[in-house]
Amino acid sequence: MMTDVVEQSGGPARPGAGGAGAEADAPGDGATANGAAGRAGRPGTTTPGTGTAEPSAAARIVEIRERIDDIDRALIELWQERARLSQEVGATRMASGGTRLVLAREREILERFRVALGADGTQLALLLLRAGRGPL
Repeated sequence: MMTDVVEQSGGPARPGAGGAGAEADAPGDGATANGAAGRAGRPGTTTPGTGTAEPSAAARIVEIRERIDDIDRALIELWQERARLSQEVGATRMASGGTRLVLAREREILERFRVALGADGTQLALLLLRAGRGPL
């Protein structure tokens, strides 16, 4: 699972970490539509939170980050909905005399995520399963 840490300057905290496409922004990192126009016009000064002094690049970064934030909100909502549904399946199964877990179903989910996303997919699936059923 990607766990790279990014310095405030926008660069990787350790050599080889991050790289193109590595985005781990948090709300309040200074990347706002107003911030893009802020100090980016002065040579050698980076726009806060974007890691670049190039105004058009800074504006594009802000635009991309807004979309990332939208996706993050959707993922969180879907995660929570999936966990609730999974908990309901488990409660319904146990109330009817069934088992707490159906390991074949868990293996199916793990495989689906592994095929689509590789090793990170397996880790993501494990987290999803745990959110729905609790720790083993």
